[in-house]
Amino acid sequence: MRADRENPSRPLSQDAVDAERRRGRGARTNKTGRFEAEVHEAFDDGWESLGDLDAFKTEVVEEAAKSIISHNDSPDVSFDSSINPYRGCEHGCIYCYARPSHCYLGHSAGLDFETKLYAKPNAAALLEREFSKPSYKPETIAIGGNTDPYQPIERERRITRSIVEVMARTNHPVGIITKSALVARDIDLLGPMAEKTLARVAVSITTLDRHVARAMEPRAATPPKRLETVKRLADAGIPVTVMVAPIIPGLTDHEIEPILEAAREAGARDAGYVLLRLPLEIKDLFREWLA
Repeated sequence: MRADRENPSRPLSQDAVDAERRRGRGARTNKTGRFEAEVHEAFDDGWESLGDLDAFKTEVVEEAAKSIISHNDSPDVSFDSSINPYRGCEHGCIYCYARPSHCYLGHSAGLDFETKLYAKPNAAALLEREFSKPSYKPETIAIGGNTDPYQPIERERRITRSIVEVMARTNHPVGIITKSALVARDIDLLGPMAEKTLARVAVSITTLDRHVARAMEPRAATPPKRLETVKRLADAGIPVTVMVAPIIPGLTDHEIEPILEAAREAGARDAGYVLLRLPLEIKDLFREWLA
Protein backbone atom coordinates (compact mmCIF):
# COMPACT_ATOMS: atom_id res chain seq x y z
CA MET A 1 0.00 0.00 0.00
CA ARG A 2 1.36 3.42 -0.98
CA ALA A 3 1.73 6.46 1.26
CA ASP A 4 0.30 9.92 0.70
CA ARG A 5 3.03 12.48 -0.04
CA GLU A 6 0.98 15.13 1.78
CA ASN A 7 1.12 12.91 4.88
CA PRO A 8 3.64 10.05 4.49
CA SER A 9 2.38 8.30 7.61
CA ARG A 10 -1.10 7.94 6.11
CA PRO A 11 -1.60 5.00 3.71
CA LEU A 12 -3.47 5.38 0.45
CA SER A 13 -5.85 2.88 -1.10
CA GLN A 14 -4.80 1.27 -4.37
CA ASP A 15 -7.29 3.53 -6.18
CA ALA A 16 -5.89 6.82 -4.85
CA VAL A 17 -4.15 9.15 -7.29
CA ASP A 18 -0.74 10.44 -6.22
CA ALA A 19 -0.95 13.77 -4.41
CA GLU A 20 1.36 15.52 -6.89
CA ARG A 21 -0.91 14.59 -9.82
CA ARG A 22 -4.06 15.84 -8.08
CA ARG A 23 -2.61 18.90 -6.34
CA GLY A 24 -5.28 21.56 -5.84
CA ARG A 25 -8.14 19.13 -6.53
CA GLY A 26 -10.85 17.85 -4.22
CA ALA A 27 -11.28 14.17 -5.07
CA ARG A 28 -8.64 11.59 -4.24
CA THR A 29 -9.62 9.07 -6.91
CA ASN A 30 -10.83 8.90 -10.50
CA LYS A 31 -12.70 5.62 -10.72
CA THR A 32 -14.38 4.65 -14.00
CA GLY A 33 -17.96 5.92 -14.39
CA ARG A 34 -20.75 3.51 -13.50
CA PHE A 35 -22.09 3.27 -17.06
CA GLU A 36 -18.83 2.20 -18.69
CA ALA A 37 -18.41 -1.36 -19.96
CA GLU A 38 -14.69 -1.45 -19.11
CA VAL A 39 -12.96 -0.44 -15.90
CA HIS A 40 -9.63 1.40 -16.19
CA GLU A 41 -7.24 1.23 -13.25
CA ALA A 42 -3.76 2.71 -12.88
CA PHE A 43 -1.35 0.50 -10.98
CA ASP A 44 2.35 0.42 -10.19
CA ASP A 45 4.02 -2.21 -12.39
CA GLY A 46 7.17 -2.22 -10.30
CA TRP A 47 9.00 0.26 -12.53
CA GLU A 48 7.55 3.37 -10.85
CA SER A 49 5.59 4.05 -14.02
CA LEU A 50 2.89 5.93 -12.11
CA GLY A 51 5.41 8.72 -11.61
CA ASP A 52 5.47 9.29 -15.38
CA LEU A 53 1.76 10.14 -15.55
CA ASP A 54 0.86 13.78 -16.17
CA ALA A 55 -0.83 15.90 -13.52
CA PHE A 56 -4.55 16.50 -13.89
CA LYS A 57 -5.06 19.70 -15.88
CA THR A 58 -8.30 21.49 -16.64
CA GLU A 59 -9.63 20.68 -20.10
CA VAL A 60 -12.60 22.53 -21.60
CA VAL A 61 -14.73 21.12 -24.41
CA GLU A 62 -17.15 23.40 -26.24
CA GLU A 63 -20.58 21.83 -26.40
CA ALA A 64 -23.12 22.91 -29.01
CA ALA A 65 -26.20 22.70 -26.82
CA LYS A 66 -29.58 22.10 -28.48
CA SER A 67 -31.58 23.70 -25.67
CA ILE A 68 -30.60 25.77 -22.67
CA ILE A 69 -33.50 25.90 -20.17
CA SER A 70 -33.99 22.82 -18.00
CA HIS A 71 -37.25 22.12 -16.19
CA ASN A 72 -38.03 20.04 -13.13
CA ASP A 73 -41.13 19.15 -11.15
CA SER A 74 -39.43 17.92 -7.98
CA PRO A 75 -40.95 19.20 -4.72
CA ASP A 76 -37.42 19.13 -3.23
CA VAL A 77 -36.13 21.79 -5.63
CA SER A 78 -37.07 25.42 -5.04
CA PHE A 79 -37.15 26.42 -8.72
CA ASP A 80 -38.89 25.08 -11.83
CA SER A 81 -36.52 26.34 -14.54
CA SER A 82 -32.74 26.54 -14.58
CA ILE A 83 -29.74 27.17 -16.81
CA ASN A 84 -26.32 25.57 -16.45
CA PRO A 85 -23.72 27.26 -18.67
CA TYR A 86 -21.15 24.57 -17.82
CA ARG A 87 -20.92 20.85 -17.04
CA GLY A 88 -18.39 19.82 -14.45
CA CYS A 89 -16.94 22.30 -11.98
CA GLU A 90 -13.36 23.30 -11.30
CA HIS A 91 -14.14 24.33 -7.73
CA GLY A 92 -13.71 20.66 -6.83
CA CYS A 93 -16.05 20.60 -3.82
CA ILE A 94 -15.82 17.05 -2.56
CA TYR A 95 -19.48 16.93 -1.47
CA CYS A 96 -20.95 18.26 -4.74
CA TYR A 97 -24.26 16.59 -5.59
CA ALA A 98 -23.61 17.16 -9.32
CA ARG A 99 -20.62 14.81 -9.45
CA PRO A 100 -22.61 11.67 -10.43
CA SER A 101 -24.04 13.50 -13.48
CA HIS A 102 -20.58 13.43 -15.08
CA CYS A 103 -20.90 9.66 -15.45
CA TYR A 104 -23.59 10.23 -18.08
CA LEU A 105 -20.85 11.80 -20.20
CA GLY A 106 -18.59 8.76 -19.88
CA HIS A 107 -16.41 10.35 -17.20
CA SER A 108 -15.59 9.71 -13.57
CA ALA A 109 -17.42 11.51 -10.79
CA GLY A 110 -14.01 11.98 -9.16
CA LEU A 111 -11.17 13.99 -10.67
CA ASP A 112 -12.76 14.01 -14.14
CA PHE A 113 -15.63 16.11 -12.76
CA GLU A 114 -13.16 18.80 -11.72
CA THR A 115 -10.91 18.71 -14.77
CA LYS A 116 -12.99 17.69 -17.82
CA LEU A 117 -15.35 20.61 -18.24
CA TYR A 118 -17.94 21.42 -20.88
CA ALA A 119 -18.88 24.95 -21.91
CA LYS A 120 -21.98 26.03 -23.84
CA PRO A 121 -20.89 29.01 -25.96
CA ASN A 122 -24.26 29.23 -27.75
CA ALA A 123 -26.21 29.57 -24.50
CA ALA A 124 -27.16 33.24 -24.93
CA ALA A 125 -28.33 32.72 -28.52
CA LEU A 126 -30.45 29.75 -27.47
CA LEU A 127 -31.96 31.79 -24.66
CA GLU A 128 -32.92 34.66 -26.96
CA ARG A 129 -34.54 32.17 -29.31
CA GLU A 130 -36.48 30.66 -26.41
CA PHE A 131 -37.66 34.06 -25.18
CA SER A 132 -38.87 35.01 -28.67
CA LYS A 133 -41.31 32.10 -28.90
CA PRO A 134 -44.95 33.28 -28.72
CA SER A 135 -45.71 30.42 -26.33
CA TYR A 136 -42.97 31.34 -23.85
CA LYS A 137 -44.20 32.24 -20.35
CA PRO A 138 -41.68 34.16 -18.21
CA GLU A 139 -40.82 32.80 -14.77
CA THR A 140 -37.73 33.14 -12.62
CA ILE A 141 -34.86 31.10 -14.01
CA ALA A 142 -32.15 29.85 -11.68
CA ILE A 143 -28.59 29.98 -13.01
CA GLY A 144 -26.26 27.48 -11.40
CA GLY A 145 -28.58 24.79 -10.09
CA ASN A 146 -26.14 22.01 -10.99
CA THR A 147 -22.63 23.46 -11.33
CA ASP A 148 -21.31 26.90 -10.43
CA PRO A 149 -21.95 29.46 -13.21
CA TYR A 150 -19.06 31.62 -11.94
CA GLN A 151 -16.41 28.90 -11.65
CA PRO A 152 -12.89 29.97 -12.76
CA ILE A 153 -13.34 29.36 -16.50
CA GLU A 154 -16.17 31.94 -16.55
CA ARG A 155 -13.54 34.65 -16.13
CA GLU A 156 -12.46 34.08 -19.74
CA ARG A 157 -15.49 32.36 -21.28
CA ARG A 158 -18.06 34.91 -20.00
CA ILE A 159 -20.95 32.63 -20.93
CA THR A 160 -22.84 33.34 -17.70
CA ARG A 161 -22.47 37.07 -18.27
CA SER A 162 -23.84 36.74 -21.81
CA ILE A 163 -26.89 34.96 -20.38
CA VAL A 164 -27.44 37.66 -17.76
CA GLU A 165 -27.09 40.30 -20.49
CA VAL A 166 -30.00 38.70 -22.38
CA MET A 167 -32.09 38.67 -19.21
CA ALA A 168 -31.25 42.27 -18.40
CA ARG A 169 -32.16 43.38 -21.91
CA THR A 170 -35.49 41.53 -21.85
CA ASN A 171 -36.37 42.29 -18.21
CA HIS A 172 -36.48 38.61 -17.33
CA PRO A 173 -36.30 37.55 -13.64
CA VAL A 174 -33.23 35.57 -12.54
CA GLY A 175 -31.88 33.93 -9.42
CA ILE A 176 -28.17 33.08 -9.25
CA ILE A 177 -26.56 30.39 -7.06
CA THR A 178 -22.79 30.57 -6.56
CA LYS A 179 -19.89 30.37 -4.13
CA SER A 180 -17.65 32.50 -6.34
CA ALA A 181 -16.59 36.10 -5.81
CA LEU A 182 -16.68 36.54 -9.60
CA VAL A 183 -20.43 37.21 -9.46
CA ALA A 184 -19.59 40.73 -8.23
CA ARG A 185 -18.16 41.43 -11.70
CA ASP A 186 -21.73 41.51 -13.01
CA ILE A 187 -23.10 44.00 -10.49
CA ASP A 188 -23.43 46.47 -13.37
CA LEU A 189 -26.14 44.20 -14.80
CA LEU A 190 -27.63 42.76 -11.64
CA GLY A 191 -27.93 46.10 -9.79
CA PRO A 192 -30.35 47.74 -12.27
CA MET A 193 -32.26 44.44 -12.53
CA ALA A 194 -32.62 44.31 -8.75
CA GLU A 195 -34.13 47.80 -8.78
CA LYS A 196 -36.94 46.24 -10.84
CA THR A 197 -37.09 43.23 -8.47
CA LEU A 198 -35.79 41.03 -11.27
CA ALA A 199 -32.56 39.69 -9.72
CA ARG A 200 -31.36 38.06 -6.53
CA VAL A 201 -28.23 36.08 -5.64
CA ALA A 202 -27.65 33.15 -3.27
CA VAL A 203 -24.10 32.74 -1.99
CA SER A 204 -23.12 29.39 -0.46
CA ILE A 205 -20.97 29.51 2.66
CA THR A 206 -20.12 26.06 3.99
CA THR A 207 -17.62 27.03 6.66
CA LEU A 208 -15.74 30.05 8.03
CA ASP A 209 -12.64 27.93 8.63
CA ARG A 210 -10.15 28.67 5.85
CA HIS A 211 -8.28 25.40 6.43
CA VAL A 212 -11.42 23.29 6.12
CA ALA A 213 -12.60 25.30 3.11
CA ARG A 214 -9.27 24.90 1.30
CA ALA A 215 -9.36 21.14 1.76
CA MET A 216 -13.05 20.70 1.02
CA GLU A 217 -13.59 23.32 -1.72
CA PRO A 218 -10.04 23.73 -3.10
CA ARG A 219 -10.67 26.17 -5.96
CA ALA A 220 -13.65 28.09 -4.62
CA ALA A 221 -13.41 31.57 -3.09
CA THR A 222 -12.24 31.71 0.54
CA PRO A 223 -14.89 32.30 3.24
CA PRO A 224 -13.80 35.94 3.83
CA LYS A 225 -13.97 36.58 0.07
CA ARG A 226 -17.51 35.21 -0.06
CA LEU A 227 -18.61 37.44 2.82
CA GLU A 228 -17.01 40.38 1.05
CA THR A 229 -19.00 39.43 -2.06
CA VAL A 230 -22.22 39.34 -0.03
CA LYS A 231 -21.47 42.88 1.15
CA ARG A 232 -20.68 44.16 -2.34
CA LEU A 233 -23.91 42.72 -3.71
CA ALA A 234 -25.98 44.01 -0.79
CA ASP A 235 -24.43 47.47 -1.02
CA ALA A 236 -25.45 47.52 -4.69
CA GLY A 237 -29.08 46.87 -3.67
CA ILE A 238 -29.12 43.25 -4.83
CA PRO A 239 -31.06 40.94 -2.48
CA VAL A 240 -28.66 38.28 -1.15
CA THR A 241 -29.47 34.95 0.44
CA VAL A 242 -26.72 33.03 2.20
CA MET A 243 -26.96 29.26 1.93
CA VAL A 244 -25.33 27.30 4.76
CA ALA A 245 -24.81 24.39 2.43
CA PRO A 246 -24.16 21.66 2.91
CA ILE A 247 -24.31 21.25 6.67
CA ILE A 248 -21.92 18.41 7.49
CA PRO A 249 -22.60 16.73 10.86
CA GLY A 250 -19.52 16.65 13.05
CA LEU A 251 -17.54 18.93 10.76
CA THR A 252 -19.44 22.18 10.04
CA ASP A 253 -22.74 21.93 11.94
CA HIS A 254 -21.29 23.91 14.87
CA GLU A 255 -20.77 26.87 12.52
CA ILE A 256 -24.40 27.49 11.60
CA GLU A 257 -24.88 30.41 14.01
CA PRO A 258 -21.50 32.10 13.29
CA ILE A 259 -22.13 31.87 9.53
CA LEU A 260 -25.60 33.41 9.93
CA GLU A 261 -24.25 36.20 12.12
CA ALA A 262 -21.45 37.00 9.66
CA ALA A 263 -23.90 36.88 6.76
CA ARG A 264 -26.28 39.30 8.48
CA GLU A 265 -23.45 41.71 9.23
CA ALA A 266 -22.43 41.55 5.55
CA GLY A 267 -25.95 42.50 4.46
CA ALA A 268 -27.66 39.23 3.57
CA ARG A 269 -31.45 39.43 3.76
CA ASP A 270 -32.34 35.74 3.87
CA ALA A 271 -30.74 32.41 4.67
CA GLY A 272 -31.27 28.76 3.88
CA TYR A 273 -29.61 25.43 4.45
CA VAL A 274 -29.07 22.05 2.85
CA LEU A 275 -27.98 18.93 4.71
CA LEU A 276 -25.16 16.80 3.32
CA ARG A 277 -26.38 14.06 0.99
CA LEU A 278 -24.10 11.30 -0.30
CA PRO A 279 -25.82 9.50 -3.18
CA LEU A 280 -24.09 7.18 -5.65
CA GLU A 281 -20.37 7.91 -6.14
CA ILE A 282 -20.30 10.80 -3.68
CA LYS A 283 -20.48 8.38 -0.76
CA ASP A 284 -17.12 6.78 -1.55
CA LEU A 285 -15.49 10.03 -2.68
CA PHE A 286 -16.42 11.75 0.56
CA ARG A 287 -15.24 8.85 2.72
CA GLU A 288 -11.88 8.85 0.90
CA TRP A 289 -11.57 12.58 1.51
CA LEU A 290 -12.41 12.22 5.22
CA ALA A 291 -9.77 9.51 5.61
